[in-house]
Amino acid sequence: MSKIPEAQAQELRRLSHDLSNALEIIVQTNYLLGMGNLDENAEQWRNMLSSGVDQVAKLNRELREYVLANS
Repeated sequence: MSKIPEAQAQELRRLSHDLSNALEIIVQTNYLLGMGNLDENAEQWRNMLSSGVDQVAKLNRELREYVLANS
């Protein structure tokens, strides 16, 4: 398997970093929402948001690991 060219690897790392920064805003907002008293319906929406954020964060980590291993 060939390595990712350095220019593309750098761009992928930059994009992953920017994605991490955007995700951190969502994670912190979700945390703050959880600190309040939410009704049952709002708590279900917050849990759905948490699940999605966890999935995206995991995918972003996998992307960074892949780029690191292949560049």
